[in-house]
Amino acid sequence: MFHRNPMPLFSRRDALHQMGAGFGTLGLASLLSQPEALAANSVQANPLAPRLPHFAPKAKYVIQLFMPGGPSQVDTFDYKPEIKKHQGQRPEIVDRKTLRNTKNGLMPSPYKFQQYGESGKWVSEIFPHVAEMVDDICFIHSMHTDIPEHAGAMMMMNSGHLQPSRPSMGSWLVYGLGTENQDLPGFIAMSPRAQPRNKLANWGNAFLPGAYTGTYVNIHDMKPERLLADLKNGWMPPDQQRRQADLLSRLNKIDLQRQQQDQQLEASIQAMEMAFRMQFAVPEAFDTTRETKSTLDMYGDTEYAKGCLLARRLIERGVRTIQLSHSIDGYDIAWDTGHGNIVDGHRKLAQACDQGIAALIKDLKQRGLFDETLILWGGEFGRAPTSEGQLGRDHDHYGFTVWMAGGGVKGGYSHGATDEFGCSAVENRVHVHDLHATVLHLMGLDHEKLTYRYSGRDYRLTDVHGKVVDAVIA
Repeated sequence: MFHRNPMPLFSRRDALHQMGAGFGTLGLASLLSQPEALAANSVQANPLAPRLPHFAPKAKYVIQLFMPGGPSQVDTFDYKPEIKKHQGQRPEIVDRKTLRNTKNGLMPSPYKFQQYGESGKWVSEIFPHVAEMVDDICFIHSMHTDIPEHAGAMMMMNSGHLQPSRPSMGSWLVYGLGTENQDLPGFIAMSPRAQPRNKLANWGNAFLPGAYTGTYVNIHDMKPERLLADLKNGWMPPDQQRRQADLLSRLNKIDLQRQQQDQQLEASIQAMEMAFRMQFAVPEAFDTTRETKSTLDMYGDTEYAKGCLLARRLIERGVRTIQLSHSIDGYDIAWDTGHGNIVDGHRKLAQACDQGIAALIKDLKQRGLFDETLILWGGEFGRAPTSEGQLGRDHDHYGFTVWMAGGGVKGGYSHGATDEFGCSAVENRVHVHDLHATVLHLMGLDHEKLTYRYSGRDYRLTDVHGKVVDAVIA
């Protein structure tokens, strides 16, 4: 029986033409089944993957305890009894043109100072808990910076530049070293309620790839599922999300290969993958209810104390660097209350952070993390030893105090000095560029070699300046 083929006859050319469309599908299926092949051929490897330092590091992690607004050195950690002896006077050494209220004289600290530890370090009564840890702390009393204005000085302290156009120190660290936990950002910035002045610029990536920017967390919103807004998918179970994310990532990588290099697409791929992983890692990492009562009691119940506890939890999970800024009552430069009333303002601020900071040091020591974690405390500048009004002090960028602990620095050590009244750094002066060079060195990075080419030149955190302060390194 004759059977008639319902399909029309076509030539070999037609057959190849029609079948050719299917070859692309076969190729797509092959690529989707071999994600490692895509990764091997990717223009850029995982930007957050851990990388080797330039040399053996002293520390692996950094926690920056940032005090925006300018804590007064002579009311906290730089004891100057000579001020009381010359109260009301204005010696030539403090008569600086950029210090306002030039008619006002020296004003003694309203706080009592006492010696602590084997080092005999003098500390103000407003930091009784930190005072107990002085033998673990390396004080730098000879800091100085370029200008006495908050926004610019904060940019200098956090990014090594006066303008908000450079990457932050945290971004440089993640760019240089990557991070050990691929389910959390490499750089996390936190503060109670108010973001510090300049906001994103304090933890931003500027011209570095987007993967190195800091992720901001508001400590006041302590429910883990609400810490990072719009992170959780409430309509799709995790296994379906994973399959969907994998498919989208592979398709994007195919497109990326075709385009050779597209930084925006690459950043989108990385951001989507990180967002998927974070929705499961963040709630666990930020859930402080998992801590014991004794640990919670050790830190205290202030929002800054919670931030200190979160910093320890994040370090435990391999987050490379954390910036924990201080704010109180929603004020973005909290320590600037020193203008009007050092007595009440500084005491209240210290009470909000003192116990938590000391607990962080103790906790890291107990868990074997202290030696590999560098803690950096300080503001963008200090305050003048002269009075402003009846009880306040004006800005002072000529000399102020920061301190470091853990991470390869000398404990129970004080480096440099201000003059007898605490106004200007006069001995072993340390600029912010020097501080940054030292932090990078402790992390195993040569500040002159950690560069990024942008707009035709190589940039670095320390610009064209900076010397490592070898004297503070253990």
